[in-house]
Amino acid sequence: ANALLRHLSEKLPISRWQRDLTDSTVLRNMGVAFGYAVLAYSSLSVGLGKLELNSEALDGDLDSSWEVLAEPIQTVMRRYGVQGAYEKLKEVTRGKTVTAEALHALIGSLEIPQPEKDRLLAMTPASYTGKAAELARRV
Repeated sequence: ANALLRHLSEKLPISRWQRDLTDSTVLRNMGVAFGYAVLAYSSLSVGLGKLELNSEALDGDLDSSWEVLAEPIQTVMRRYGVQGAYEKLKEVTRGKTVTAEALHALIGSLEIPQPEKDRLLAMTPASYTGKAAELARRV
C-alpha cells in the first residue's frame, strides 16, 4: 500500500499535464492502493487484539526504574536555585543502577524547603507521571 501510494504521489503531479487522465493507469490503481491500506489496518487491528498485557512484568520493570525520578528532582532543584543541580544528579545517576536509597540520600542533602523534600521522598516510579496527563488532555 505504501509503495503504491508513494508511486501515485510521485506520478500524478507529472501526469496532470496530460490532456486526459480519465483512462490513466495511475488513477485506476488508486483503489488498489487504498484497498491494500484497508487490509493492512484490518490485519493490524486483529494483531493488536491478540496482545495481552503482563501487568506483573510492567510493574516490576517500573519499580526497578528509579531513574524516572531524576526529572522531578532536577526540576525542584532548579526551582529553588540549587547550584550544580545537573551535576549533583549526574553523580547519582550516570553509569550506575539508580536505587531508591541513592535518590533519597540526594534529596535529604538538598537545601530546599522540607515540604518539597517530603513530596520528592514520597514519589515512586509508579506514582510519578510528570506532565503526561496535562499533555494528553491537549491532544
